[in-house]
Amino acid sequence: MTGFRLTMATLVATALTLTAAPAVAAEAGITDEVTMTLGKNGILHVVEKIGGASGQLKRMFITRTRYDDSNDRVYRISNVKGGTLAGDVLTVTGQTVEYDVMGAVTSSGGVEELRWFAVNGWNTQVAKATVKVDGPGQVQNLSCFAGELTSAIGCTSASMDHSATQADFEQENIGQGQALTVVVGYPKGSSGGTPILEKRFSLAAAFTLNTVTGGALAGLLLLLLGGLGLLYWTRGRDARVAGHESGALDPVQNGHFSPPDGVRPGQIGTLVDEQADVIDVTATIVDLAVRGFLRIDEQPRQTYDAPDWLLVRLPNAPVNTLLPYELALYQAIFDGRDAVLLSQLSGAFASHLGKVRDALYADVVKQGWFARRPDTERTRWTTIGVILIGIGLVATVALAWFTTYGLLGLGLVIAGGALAVGGQYMPAKTAKGSAALAHTMGFREYLFSGELGEVPEQHRVELFSRYLPYAVIFDGVEHWSRVVASVTGNGHPSDNLYWYHGPAEWDLSKFAGSMRTFTTTTSGAISATRQFRTL
Repeated sequence: MTGFRLTMATLVATALTLTAAPAVAAEAGITDEVTMTLGKNGILHVVEKIGGASGQLKRMFITRTRYDDSNDRVYRISNVKGGTLAGDVLTVTGQTVEYDVMGAVTSSGGVEELRWFAVNGWNTQVAKATVKVDGPGQVQNLSCFAGELTSAIGCTSASMDHSATQADFEQENIGQGQALTVVVGYPKGSSGGTPILEKRFSLAAAFTLNTVTGGALAGLLLLLLGGLGLLYWTRGRDARVAGHESGALDPVQNGHFSPPDGVRPGQIGTLVDEQADVIDVTATIVDLAVRGFLRIDEQPRQTYDAPDWLLVRLPNAPVNTLLPYELALYQAIFDGRDAVLLSQLSGAFASHLGKVRDALYADVVKQGWFARRPDTERTRWTTIGVILIGIGLVATVALAWFTTYGLLGLGLVIAGGALAVGGQYMPAKTAKGSAALAHTMGFREYLFSGELGEVPEQHRVELFSRYLPYAVIFDGVEHWSRVVASVTGNGHPSDNLYWYHGPAEWDLSKFAGSMRTFTTTTSGAISATRQFRTL
C-alpha cells in the first residue's frame, strides 16, 4: 500500500510539472544579447540580438535624465536598423536591432565615462541580458546597476577580459519598467565624446536677476518710460497759457448772464475732463429747459411710486439756433413727439447717445480747444499700449523659455501698461482750450463762492436758472437749486418756475430736492453706466 501511494504521488507531481511548464515558459520572457562599441566622437554603436520573443516587441528608450539643477542630459538615437523608431518608442521588426547613441559619454574625475541604459523599457520581461562593451582604450573602471532607473543595486555580474579592453555584464529577470545600466571608464580623451545638455525650464532660472539682466532691465525701463514722458511732454501736455488768463471771472455783465467764453454746459463738461459723458448730456437737458426749448413737468406720485417727469416740447422754440450736439439731443428726446416721460427714455434714447457724444467731441475740436478728438486720441495711444503689452508677453515667454532673460520681456509689458494707462491723459488742449479751461475754473470758483453780486431782482430767477446747468456739471446742483428757489421775479413767493412745473401742493421750497432727484434719475435713464467726474 505504501508503494502504491508513493507511485501515485510521483504521477501527480509529474502531471503538475508538465502542466505548469508552459506557464513558466510563458513568463520566462526574452533574452537580450547586447554588444556595444564606443567609437570616435563619442558615438556608441549598439547591436541587440533578441531571443524567445512571442508577439510584437516594443521598447521605450530613456533619452533624457537630470544632469544638474539647471540642465538635463539628452541621449540622441539614430541609424536604427531592424526596427522603427517613433519618438522614444522602438518597434522591433526582426531578431537583431542596431542603432547609434550620441551623448552617452562624459568626462568625470580624469576619465571618460560611458553610461548607457543597455537594457530597459521592453514591453515584456527580460529573462536574461548580457552586455559586451568594446572601447577605444583600456578599461579604467566599470560598474552596473539593475532594477529601477535610480537603483544603486549592482547587476548579477560585471567583469573585463585579461587585456582590459572589453567589459562584460550580465543580469537576470529584468522586469518591465526596470533597467540594466552599464558604466565603463576609459582614459580621458579616448573617444572625444561629450554629453548633450539642454537647459531645463524653471521660473527661477528664466527670470534670473543678475548684473546683466538687472542693468539691461533698468536701462530698458529708463529708455521706455523716459520716451513715454517725452511723448507726453511734447504731445499730451496742455498748451500753457499766460497767468492772466486764470482767476475768477464775473459771469454777470451789466445785469446779463455771460458764461465763460460763451460756452454751453455740455461743452464745459467735455472741456474739463476731456470726455463727453452722461452728466454733460444731463446738464444740456436742463440747459435746453432753462433757455426755453422744453419744459420739465414733475409728475404727481404716491408714497411708494418712482419719481417721473414729463419733458414737453415748447412751440415756436428757435430750434435752428441749436448747436449740432444740442440738436441731436433735442431730436433724440422727442423723436417726433410733443412730450415724453423721462422713464420712457431708458430704452431707445441710449442708442442715440452715441450720436450726441460724437457731436460733442466734434464740437470741441471745431471750437479749437483740441487739435484732435479726445476719445480718438485716448483710443489710439491705449491701443498702442495694449499691442506693446502683447509683444512684451510674447517676448517674455520666448526669452524665459529659451534664455534666462525673461525680465527683459517684462520691461516691454511694463512700458505697454504705462502707455495704456497714460493714453488716458494724452488728449492735449490747445492754447485756446487751455485759456477756456482757465476761465471755466474761475467761473466754478464764482459759483461756489456764495457771492451773488449786484443782480437786479427782476433778473435773478432767469440768471440764477441759467447758472443751474453749469452747477450740474460742477456737481453743485443742490446748492444752486436752493439759490434759485430763494428768489422770484417780483419779490413774492411762487409755486413754479417758467421752465420747471411741479405737481399740486408743490412749491419752490421743494425745488432743490426735486432737481437733485431729477439729475440723478436722468443720468440713470439715458445710460446704464453713469460716469462720474472729478475736478
